[in-house]
Amino acid sequence: MSVTTSGLQLKSGHRAMRRAVELLSSMRFAIAMLVILAIASVIGTVLTQDDPYPNYVNQFGPFWADIFRSLSLYNVYSAWWFMLILGFLIVSVSLCVIRNAPKMIADMKSWKVKVREGSLRAFHHKGEFAAHGTRAQTAALLTKLSGKLGYKFVTRETDGATLIAAKRGAMTRIGYIFAHLAIVVICLGGLLDSNLPIKLQMWLFDKTPIRSNTVINDIPPEHRMSQSNPTFRGYAWVPEGQHVSTAILNQQDGSLIQDLPFSIELNKFIVDYYSTGMPKLFASDIVVIDHKTGARIPARVEVNKPFEYDGVSIYQSSFQDGGSQMQMTAYPMTGNTAKTEPFGGAIGGTAPLIASTPGADGQTVEFTDFRAINVENISNGSGANDVRGVAAHHSLKEAFDERLGSGAKSSKPMDLHNVGPSVQYKVRDKDGQAREYNNYMLPVDVNGERMFLAGMRTNPDDPFRYLRIPADAGGTVKEWMNLRATLENPTMRAQAAHRFAQRSVPGSNQELQQHLEESASRVLTLFAGADETEGKASNRQIVGGFQAIAAFIDHSIPKAEQEKAAGLLLRMLEGSMWDLWQLSREQAGEPDVKPDADATRFVQSSINALSDSFLYGSPVYLQLDSFKQIQASVFQLTRAPGKKVVYLGSLLLVLGIFSMFYVRERRLWFWLKDTEHGVNVVMAMSSARKTLDFEREFAQTRDAVGVVLGVNPTDASAATAPEGAPKSAGSHDSTR
Repeated sequence: MSVTTSGLQLKSGHRAMRRAVELLSSMRFAIAMLVILAIASVIGTVLTQDDPYPNYVNQFGPFWADIFRSLSLYNVYSAWWFMLILGFLIVSVSLCVIRNAPKMIADMKSWKVKVREGSLRAFHHKGEFAAHGTRAQTAALLTKLSGKLGYKFVTRETDGATLIAAKRGAMTRIGYIFAHLAIVVICLGGLLDSNLPIKLQMWLFDKTPIRSNTVINDIPPEHRMSQSNPTFRGYAWVPEGQHVSTAILNQQDGSLIQDLPFSIELNKFIVDYYSTGMPKLFASDIVVIDHKTGARIPARVEVNKPFEYDGVSIYQSSFQDGGSQMQMTAYPMTGNTAKTEPFGGAIGGTAPLIASTPGADGQTVEFTDFRAINVENISNGSGANDVRGVAAHHSLKEAFDERLGSGAKSSKPMDLHNVGPSVQYKVRDKDGQAREYNNYMLPVDVNGERMFLAGMRTNPDDPFRYLRIPADAGGTVKEWMNLRATLENPTMRAQAAHRFAQRSVPGSNQELQQHLEESASRVLTLFAGADETEGKASNRQIVGGFQAIAAFIDHSIPKAEQEKAAGLLLRMLEGSMWDLWQLSREQAGEPDVKPDADATRFVQSSINALSDSFLYGSPVYLQLDSFKQIQASVFQLTRAPGKKVVYLGSLLLVLGIFSMFYVRERRLWFWLKDTEHGVNVVMAMSSARKTLDFEREFAQTRDAVGVVLGVNPTDASAATAPEGAPKSAGSHDSTR
């Protein structure tokens, strides 16, 4: 049977219609649709789907982000043009099957008995035997042999001769039909599980997405999908101890509410960890409550282990905080007081800042997230020495392994540890402007020193920048907070400068001592951001920290002497800050600290943190003291009737490909004709695919025929067509 790439040829109708039908049903059109579908699938795989639009703007810029959105590249698999391609592909392949399947089935059923002795002699693979006995006896021997070789056969008497036509592997034709039907079935399954049924309901029943935040129970029916919705894919957020009976179906311009035939109650969200602190297991212990019967069905949902009930599959998608309770201490970051206040709230809630805190007028705190576990890399990442100062040695094999294999591997050492809980919140002023903060509950080891990390960012897309507050001997921030408040006090700054001058210059040189005291006082004032004269002279906003000292040097000291002056001022700052620290400890009723390496490092780290605190942007630092964790699971809920259809299509595809590649059609003929000396037998054999296996099979079959008949082929070159003979037609329709 010959197969062409042309389509159905209509004999009636308009010329344009005939050409359109021919194109739509042609193989070349189906292949073109498959190529376009493959390209679209690659785009949908490479480009993250269904992200918030601002993410794409940040990634591609506003110009290309708008173009990609107009092309629906952010939701390729539910785009109208993707559905249209699937529809055209289904129609095209279906027409191909309708056009070719009857011919293939007819060819599969055909015995090809319309052959004659001359055409069999023209075959490339043939043999001829001079058998003894009668034609009936010879025919019986050959039919029995054909059956033993796995051939089905028929016998025909024609023109005084007997024709035995046998075939084997004719089911390979079914492979072509199955493979093409599989494409149709898989595409139909894809359409069933797509957004097309939901879009049809929106068009037919005036369903519209909701664009505002509203209590789910108060959402009207025009924004809700019924429980009989045949297909959907949505998400449900369930805190521990609560239940939901709806799912959210995200749409491009809002959300639809999908009512469920049951409720999901979350008893416990479970996280298991490896020894390094990396998560090992995410699971949710749930109870499914049937709305019709009231039955309560307990179940566990794990990643890649969904639970199915009433045709709806429940997947563990992710997890979030479900409203954990925070107990915190508010440390003021402005003013010359270190008075603390208790502060608290729940994740997802808001709380006003303490009115007595300087700069807290009308500001509120919005609690956004809480993490009980934070796994961080605490190595220095240099590959030379680890945090203990031990040199790292690698063999040549290890060096190669670091640079070969997965691109996700890193040649830098990783030392992952759990650094404890953290809380994330926003401080919003009365004008609506907000900064986001991320504070760790416990001090973290940073280069051998214990630091409290307080992250800050002004843009949600920016990474956090961390203020590193050194922990005191008791593992708290109290000493640093007392030092900050003491720095804000002009009287304490003056006392610290006086002590520093007395410590540094002998009492016999009063003039130099007085000059050093004034300089140290000026440095502390600059560093504290309290030098109003410098601010007025430069017509700039008053700043503190190293920025203020740098601005003073830039405006007051010639460039040739600035480097020397900077070193002198920093030494003054460090020395006077030591005395300021002792004063703050005396105010707190604590003894002075003896100078040693740890104390010196604490002062240096405190200076750095004080300088960075001017960029912190919040009137308070919220230190997490304790918490009551409440977790929430995010479930993906799907009703996918097309899943079984796709499975069926996949099975058909496997069977079809297996049949086409591993099942070979072979045809075998015997022409038996009486002669003066017995029976002349002409044997011919053909296959749709000429392979080395077929060559061997023909030789074995010819030898088996010779053994059964008890003779050898009469022509030693029986496997070669004679000179000038017509070409074999054994594998074409002319042998019907």
